[in-house]
Formats: sequence, C-alpha cells, structure tokens
Amino acid sequence: MSHPSSAPRWDVRRPPSAEGSVFLVTGGNAGIGCFVAEQLAASGATVVLGSRSAARAEAALGSIRSRVPGARVRAVPLDLADPSSLGPSVDALGVDRLDAVVHNAGVALDDPPRQETRDGHELMFGTNHLGHFALTHWLMPLLSAAPAARVVTVGSFAAKTERLDLADLQSRHDYRPKRTYGRSKLAQMYFGLELDRRLRALGSTVTSVVAHPGGALDSLTPSRPPVHVRTTAARLRSAPAALFVQGKHAGAWPVVRAVLDPAVRGGQVWGPRFFGLRGQPRQETVWPHLADPSVAAALWEASCALTGVDPVGAPG
Repeated sequence: MSHPSSAPRWDVRRPPSAEGSVFLVTGGNAGIGCFVAEQLAASGATVVLGSRSAARAEAALGSIRSRVPGARVRAVPLDLADPSSLGPSVDALGVDRLDAVVHNAGVALDDPPRQETRDGHELMFGTNHLGHFALTHWLMPLLSAAPAARVVTVGSFAAKTERLDLADLQSRHDYRPKRTYGRSKLAQMYFGLELDRRLRALGSTVTSVVAHPGGALDSLTPSRPPVHVRTTAARLRSAPAALFVQGKHAGAWPVVRAVLDPAVRGGQVWGPRFFGLRGQPRQETVWPHLADPSVAAALWEASCALTGVDPVGAPG
C-alpha cells in the first residue's frame, strides 16, 4: 500500500476494454468528471453520469457522444447535499450490479459566508465527504453484486498540506473556505482508505482506491463545447503554467487508471507522475498523515453518526 507500483506501462489514450461493465461517475457533467466519463466511455463501458442539473448532464452527454462514437452514456439525477434523495437516485440506475463508482462530484467555495446543506452540515464537508459516504452505503449491494467492483474516491493535492480537526469537522469555529475545502477532500481520502480496510476485514470482493488529479486548470483544458470552451487568450496566458500543472483532461488520467487497470489494488493512492502535479498516472506513496488509521477510524465513526448510515452496513 505504501510503495510505488511497478505496473506495466499504461497508455492513457488507449485504455483497455471494459465492454459489459457499468460505471457511475458523480459530477460527471463537468470538469474532471466529464473527462473521466469520456475516457471510460471510450473503453466500451456503460457510463452513468450523476448530476444535480438535467440540462448540464444533457450537455455533457452530447459532448461525450460527439467524441466517442457509439458511446453508451446516460445520466441520473444525483444531489449529494440531499441525503434523502440518494436511495431514489440509486434506484434510478436501473442496474443489477455496478462495476465501479467514481466519487468525483464536489463543491468548492472561494468566499465566506459559511453555507450549510438542508441537513445543517457545512456545505463542502456535507457534499464532498458525507454525501459520498452515504451514497456508498446505498450503492454497496450493487457493487457487491459485481465480480470485483471498485470504489474510486477523487481526492485533491490541496489536501496534502491540511490536517483534520476532529473536534471541528463542520468548520463551525474555524471557517476559511480554501482550508475547509482542502479538509473536505482530505476527509474523502481518509474515507477511501478506511473503506478498503473495512472491506478487507469483511472479505468483500469490492475494493476501494484513492486518486487525485494533481494541478488541473481550466485554462490548460481542451475545449468540450458546450461544457467547456477555452479561448486562445486563456491558452496563451496559461502556457508557462503547463511546465508545472496540466488540464482537466490529464487530471482524469489517474482516476481512469484507478478504475480500469487490473494491476491496481485496494488501499492505493494514484496521482500524476511529476511531483504529484502533472504527467502520466502512477501509484504514490501514501501521504504520512493519511496513513494514520486512528484518524480514519475516528472520522468513520463521526460520519456514521452524522449521516445515520454505515457504508459497509445493509441499506435501511
């Protein structure tokens, strides 16, 4: 779990066939999620986009179909900030098994004031972490019905310098948007690793992997109209940054590999090759603070209390 992989060379532009597989990508209607969905669709899998907005989902589906002839893609409504909607959203998938879910959707706020979900959770923590935590609970029967399903949780390089405050998970006492966002992504990454430990203890066939996109900028991202349009001016302004970071199409590469590569194992962290910021996907050494199972276990118990569900327990 803590040593870089020596897996065979991976071609990001020619993923292996996943014909017959079914994948769910939360937030697949925009950003990195849309590129993850596009690249997974190119593998021949059926890809379902989970999205709050039907209009944005339709735009993303049109973009993917224009790039991937014959793509098997569709969408379901999904609002991670509304726990009561998650069961019906999973029912709307209309499948008897799920081969992978990509926990990608997220909220990132730049400015105060602090906002809350309808259940009273801080919006970024409640959506990015608690929403996916609860969604996994509802998806587990479908994941368990697949031969070897994967839960791929998309973290963030921004989480590398953050530490969780277990006494203030909701940022009630210390709300700074960028810090709160980074901590919400760190919570997701702890969840992904702890989920795998608990699945292994149960002897489950489901595995859990963490991936992050590194530094991914809109200005370095190729156009996917109408989902994303990059101007020539933006491309020129961002050219120097390409030495250090990348576009969202490349940010999707570690996530896609975490889903498709048969050499990937549960409990691993995948990110870009160069300083964790850009380049081909590779297995990373687990960050020291992420390797602390006591923090992960405490977060798990707190998340169970806040959501009222346990991802490895039976759906209620």
